[in-house]
Amino acid sequence: MSEAPVRSHPVRRRLAALLLFLLVLGVLAVLAVPIWLIRPFAPQTPGGLVVAYTLRRWTVLGTFLALAAGIGIAVSLWRGSRWWSRTAFVLALVVLGVAVWLAPRTQTIFEGMFQPLARTESVPAAQARWVDDGEPVLAVTFNGDSAAYPIRQVAYHHIVHDVVGGVPVAVTY
Repeated sequence: MSEAPVRSHPVRRRLAALLLFLLVLGVLAVLAVPIWLIRPFAPQTPGGLVVAYTLRRWTVLGTFLALAAGIGIAVSLWRGSRWWSRTAFVLALVVLGVAVWLAPRTQTIFEGMFQPLARTESVPAAQARWVDDGEPVLAVTFNGDSAAYPIRQVAYHHIVHDVVGGVPVAVTY
């Protein structure tokens, strides 16, 4: 006599599958939200920066715990599941595994996006045709020498290494 597969309560199974789906969505959000909040050329608020850096601080641990929970849920649901449900469980675990792999890499994505502008070239202000009248600039003066850096250009690099009046400077925005 063969035994039928043991099925747990259908409501519990659905809730567990929903939890697995929410874990995947949550992990994707934890990876994407800091990148969205700190993207270049977009306004940033103090509250948004707090959220972004808090998420970045907990991303590695959070994605690992989500993967562990996802494995537990998938294992508990595996028995008695149809092939398409098992395929969905495997895909969810793949997404969670990739998130664990990406988590430490997203920690440095901003450093990769904002490479310092190390080699600067300057011209007299009258010849700087790419700078509009009234455009905001960052200005530095040392030893009688002055330099101005348009904010729209510095905003992408965030740091400009230069020498002004014989003094090495790191201009940042």
